[in-house]
Amino acid sequence: MAAVTLGVVVVCGLDIARGNRSTTYLKDVPCHLGVHPPRVSVIIPARNEAKKIRGALQSVLKQNYPNLEFIVLNDRSTDETGVILAELAAEDARLCVENITELPSGWLGKTYALYRGAERAAGQLLLFTDADIVMDPSTLARAVNYLQASHLDHLAVMPAVRMPSLVLRLFCSAFGIFFSAYIRQWKAKDPRSSSFVGVGAFNLVTTKAYGASGTHRAIAMRPDDDIKLGKLLKKAGYRQELVFGMGLLTVEWYSSLRELIDGLMKNTFAGLEYSVLLSVGGGVSVLLLNVWPFMAIFVTTGLTWILYFLAVVVMLLLISDANRFYDLPRSYALAHPLSAVLFVYILWKSMLLTLWTGGISWRGTHYPLAMLKANRV
Repeated sequence: MAAVTLGVVVVCGLDIARGNRSTTYLKDVPCHLGVHPPRVSVIIPARNEAKKIRGALQSVLKQNYPNLEFIVLNDRSTDETGVILAELAAEDARLCVENITELPSGWLGKTYALYRGAERAAGQLLLFTDADIVMDPSTLARAVNYLQASHLDHLAVMPAVRMPSLVLRLFCSAFGIFFSAYIRQWKAKDPRSSSFVGVGAFNLVTTKAYGASGTHRAIAMRPDDDIKLGKLLKKAGYRQELVFGMGLLTVEWYSSLRELIDGLMKNTFAGLEYSVLLSVGGGVSVLLLNVWPFMAIFVTTGLTWILYFLAVVVMLLLISDANRFYDLPRSYALAHPLSAVLFVYILWKSMLLTLWTGGISWRGTHYPLAMLKANRV
């Protein structure tokens, strides 16, 4: 078991290291645009985002891209989101706000808002982004330039994640490793690979590809809609790629540990297709590969101890290397086993709570498990 653990750590770690080195940084892409740049429709769903939406939207409205329209969908907000949006729309006539008051059956609130925004959009390109994303003014110009120069139909941009507490920032380090090991986002650009990618913070897609791949109607009940949009596009034969947005794109992911746990619980079980077997097996695998080796060096001896010690050293070195690409301190690797335990807790709590309540509750709405499971992609 110790030898297998070391082998898996080396293979997966080197795969992530190579993948990160093959990923472009958007900040290194020039802002050059043609004489007639395509119109981009920026589509932003918002539900109870009063704390963050003003600053985020102001940064989006300052984009130096010349051909834009802005569509914000106020999805049944009960806080001051609507008031803030009305104020911003009065200040900038380019901002179109649509208030959604009712949610049709068979839709999640966010996917319906994104769909409504896309229906209203007039752009050749659609940017699906979130209401808490802060962008550098050059972000869109660089993204469109890269998409066109690389002949892509879909460009996903990974933002820099900012967290207010050390515990949350430490968790980001482990989450980045698990996300990369599971998704292998650098392979999405390979047409021969089945890997796909999507990022809720920044999914830029051609209107043609979006319509031909099924739109959000095909993922109406998917809490992991950003990733599954990428899967729809890849399955339909469209070209996609993920780039790093550090230095241009920032999000404060969650404000507290409770927010983090509640927020991820809606996605983790869904990401494993609501499979108890995959969730239990995945959690056990995470513990055996990411937690047990750190414990084993205190309770084993001989060759077994040497193998586990090497596994721990290699793991820490490779996680430290990955953190450099994720805009995180290398030293955060030292907390990896504790963060891995938290990840498994979230995964298993998500599974148990979803089964116990017969669905997921997200931003004040309960969605039945039968309907969620039926929406397979």
